[in-house]
Amino acid sequence: MDENQFLLNPNPLVRYLRKPPSRFTKADIMQYVEDNHIEMINFRYVAGDGRLKVLNFVIQSRTHLDSLLSSGERVDGSSLFSFLEAGSSDLYVVPNFKTVFLNPFSTVPALDIFCSYYDKDGNPLASAPENIMRRAHQALVEKTGYSLEVMGEIEYYVISPKNDLYRANDQRAYHESTPFVKWEQIRIDAMRAMAQTGAMIKYAHSEVGNFSDDAFDYEQNEIEFLPSTVEDAADQLIIAKWILRQVAHKHGVTISFAPKITAGKAGSGLHIHMRPMKNGKNQTLEDGRISDVSRRVIAGILDIAPALSAFGNTIPTSYFRLVPHQEAPTNVCWGERNRSALIRVPLGWIGTGDMVSKENPLEMESKTDFSDKSTFEFRCPDGSADLYLLIAGLCVGARHGFEMHDGLEFAQKTFVDVNIFDDKHKHHADKLRQLPYSCKKAAEYLRQQADVFLEHNVFTQGLIEGIAKGLESYNDEHLREKISCNKEETMKLVRRFMHCG
Repeated sequence: MDENQFLLNPNPLVRYLRKPPSRFTKADIMQYVEDNHIEMINFRYVAGDGRLKVLNFVIQSRTHLDSLLSSGERVDGSSLFSFLEAGSSDLYVVPNFKTVFLNPFSTVPALDIFCSYYDKDGNPLASAPENIMRRAHQALVEKTGYSLEVMGEIEYYVISPKNDLYRANDQRAYHESTPFVKWEQIRIDAMRAMAQTGAMIKYAHSEVGNFSDDAFDYEQNEIEFLPSTVEDAADQLIIAKWILRQVAHKHGVTISFAPKITAGKAGSGLHIHMRPMKNGKNQTLEDGRISDVSRRVIAGILDIAPALSAFGNTIPTSYFRLVPHQEAPTNVCWGERNRSALIRVPLGWIGTGDMVSKENPLEMESKTDFSDKSTFEFRCPDGSADLYLLIAGLCVGARHGFEMHDGLEFAQKTFVDVNIFDDKHKHHADKLRQLPYSCKKAAEYLRQQADVFLEHNVFTQGLIEGIAKGLESYNDEHLREKISCNKEETMKLVRRFMHCG
């Protein structure tokens, strides 16, 4: 392997060690610490609220560092998760060396490492979300021969004191640039920090949402990542949310990933793109059309989609976003280039020829095949999602699609090629199943379809019941109808969940 390929990598550890993160060892980390005068190690792990937690260590000696990296540390699991089974309250957090990164914000040189939860017997904690995700993907590979690569799109609002200079048009800020949007610098600073941690970023831009009230401006943005393994994709999204909040704090403004900021304005989603893989090759397309493999995956995900809301739409305001005419899905269906569908197959560079040589006559025509870039997108999740459980659920759905005896027929039945929010096509929507309209309804669907998630020992009954009870505790079955016309009550709810996930 050519070591020079690592010289331009934005991750300092990759540049120094001349190897990809997947090959990092304990010895590599210790060598980097010694050679670069690292003073602290921070263990990072995700709790039940979806946020990134931290345990700080000042490095005392080489022996101390070796011990930390070799044994992990104890934590109080009952303070981190509400759904732990009896007897699992004391846990170990064990570092995963491939996730180490140089902390871009620490005032002293520090390395941060993602950790996994282990039980008292030294085994991966069965109910820990990251371990459920690993089991879900492993079951998909073992039962079908296909793996799944995913990538996420994070949408968020920057909330800042009102500024009337160069104001963008209300709800018309899609891909707007400075000075008509004010917080491109936050995107840039965050992207650089994310890249340093190893995140693979596709692009970033301002989004549609842009409005003001008497005191504040609300500016919507998006950062999209490149396809990667399910583990790397989940970690990247979690780190990205942490980084965005850190950067916003440095700029003295607020960032929110909440699904709804106020009534009548664009909500924020967290869409997940997928592509089925086999032997390192993208199986999304076949002969220039969506493949039967993809259709089975889509069918399986659609079949359990109402239950997936329990992981992807976890707070009452999630269901203020999932309403018609807001580019957010409400029906269980899929389509090509159709933003009203729950699963969308976007443009895939098929049949386009060499557009670059057409645009640039000095360039020789290229026969490059860009079909590897093709994906399909699950559009209902939002910033409240438990990312590990959501991706685990998508893997379960993909596996389920191969196990359905009528998977291809179900895919055909749920395909739409019209805007189902348009009044003249309303009859199409009337034939389709609906997504949940509340947390309580999502819990009901989760219990109804629990067997699919429990199969092959992927999810645990205790976790599913714990998630369902947590959703039911909001008592929001008719909340949307009760307060949708009451701005004061709506804003109370928005403020309560402003910093979800």
